[in-house]
Amino acid sequence: MSVNLLLGILIGALVVVRVVGRQVRGSMVTQKSLVVMPLILVAVGLLTARNAFSTATPGELAFFVFDVVALVLIGLARGASTHLSQREGGLYQKGTGLTLALWLLTIAIRVGAGLLGSAMGLNGSLTSTALLLTFGLTIAAQNVAVYLRAQRLNIPLAVERA
Repeated sequence: MSVNLLLGILIGALVVVRVVGRQVRGSMVTQKSLVVMPLILVAVGLLTARNAFSTATPGELAFFVFDVVALVLIGLARGASTHLSQREGGLYQKGTGLTLALWLLTIAIRVGAGLLGSAMGLNGSLTSTALLLTFGLTIAAQNVAVYLRAQRLNIPLAVERA
């Protein structure tokens, strides 16, 4: 296993622990909290996976697209399963049991994608090097769902504290 892969797995695990922890405890939702983490993960993910995209086989690319579509759909479902309310004049979110179960499914899909890809003979590095990218996309999808639901409920985003 390469150092970059181990570093990506470690960063991905820390991000998931932080995000899931905040959702289980509940947190105020600001513009920054909706945008910054997914944006950083997608940007770093694209940088770390750029070489893998250029050398990936058509099968690997198709498998990657399937993986991303599944993770984005689960991200949207997590956003739909999150309890939203207004506190202190702004949006407050708290994950439900279903949200947690969908996070476990997200992790299982990421692990399963790597194992299934290997079993199918897709041994390129795209699935493993795109870990941060895929986590960024699934978190972004969840945040889009939360934001759209908040808009429908007329709950404004919380204000950043100085």
